[in-house]
Amino acid sequence: MQKAIYPGTFDPVTNGHLDIVNRVNFLFDQLIVAVVKNPPKACLFSYSERINLAKKVTKGIKGVEVLGFEGLVIDFARQNKANAIIRGLRTMSDFEYEFKMALTNKSLAPTIETLFLMTQPQYSFISSHLIKEVALLGGDLNKFLPGAVFEAVNKKVNEGCDWKNN
Repeated sequence: MQKAIYPGTFDPVTNGHLDIVNRVNFLFDQLIVAVVKNPPKACLFSYSERINLAKKVTKGIKGVEVLGFEGLVIDFARQNKANAIIRGLRTMSDFEYEFKMALTNKSLAPTIETLFLMTQPQYSFISSHLIKEVALLGGDLNKFLPGAVFEAVNKKVNEGCDWKNN
């Protein structure tokens, strides 16, 4: 069985993330969307909220499972017997960072490959950070987010959540 993991903060899950999930899904028997517990950045959503939103928007996609993890991605990949780590690329700066990470992971686990997928052009400028900024400034995010995530982001913003100070 060929299994891949797609790790990330997913704060929030965007249409760009879902595009990667859908495009990778036919390449592997199983895809684990791996939500990191303690990212090195402030989050709008809690760990459990991020997992639940990822589950909600991937429900019904055959072969996709959402799991949370803590620690090194490569350790999580080993524990779940994954053959590959999937990373989406939007820009050259993404590539530079991801390339270094892929080389480090390859050094730690030579049998696990890192595969890069270029983002579709219509999603190339979308980032979770930008989504949060636009949300806090009252912009319309409907075309960037799956419906359930759009509703959850609006609810957070209407509750007065300030993710920068979380």
